[in-house]
Amino acid sequence: MANERLTVAVLGPGGIGGLLAALLARAGHRVICVAGDATARVLAEDGIRVRSGQFGDFTARVEADTELREPVDACLIAVKATALDAALERVPAKALGEAALVVPFLNGVEHPATLRERYRPEQVAPAVIRVESTRLSPGLIDHGSPFAEIDLTGDTVPRERLDALAGALESAGARVRVQDGEAATLWAKMSFLAPLALLTTRYGVPLGDVRTVHREELLTLIEEIATVSRASGAPVDPAAALARYDTFPAAMKSSMQRDAEAGRPLELDAIGGALLRAADRHGVPVPVARRLVDELEPISGAGV
Repeated sequence: MANERLTVAVLGPGGIGGLLAALLARAGHRVICVAGDATARVLAEDGIRVRSGQFGDFTARVEADTELREPVDACLIAVKATALDAALERVPAKALGEAALVVPFLNGVEHPATLRERYRPEQVAPAVIRVESTRLSPGLIDHGSPFAEIDLTGDTVPRERLDALAGALESAGARVRVQDGEAATLWAKMSFLAPLALLTTRYGVPLGDVRTVHREELLTLIEEIATVSRASGAPVDPAAALARYDTFPAAMKSSMQRDAEAGRPLELDAIGGALLRAADRHGVPVPVARRLVDELEPISGAGV
């Protein structure tokens, strides 16, 4: 795929999806963004504008529609977990075709099972992305981090298909690794994401304050998640998770925190809820995680 012109659908061209759509389009791939009416009109007329210290400032031309109407090589799913069910109606399995990879860039650990109920299991290739990228308005993306790193995985996907898609994404500018062990990859992200999301949102502070002012809770929460991951058969190293916090800018905010500030529904169930459900299944006590989820539930916009 890296040396071929792909047709890639992007469901949810926001901060993550918009950046990847623009990079792939700039690299010469055909990109179809799937979004609501207003956003689709803007993208079809004006393309996607990216502001980035790493990739430069540029505009990429893309196609846009409110529904996927033809087979593609890959469909990147970059909507919020709170909007997943409704958004998937825009990507019918019949239109997607049997050869396409379905690549969710979603938070949490439960969404691959949901997608495999709708699409063929061998199509679903979960991905984890490390990046700070924000949609300022439809078609305007601010890429604030000096990196865009992707881990691509999928226990049910043939390895050669993962390697081929990874090559295409790398040629577009992202740093990509193909990882063995889907659960381990997703729990590794959870070990970083859940403390960041829960603590920044609960206290309304950026990452720098989380790793200093709220360090005791951070340490405890990382240990709780590590225990749950071990019980789930996908152990993560709490020391490695903690070390990663020092590599991110102190001013970084979590996407959940940004959603709370904007009054949008929170991905509390996909992150905190999934963690609590896994802990309950395995009988693992997680008092700090449970307290934070309980305290955030009133502003989440949905029950956990």
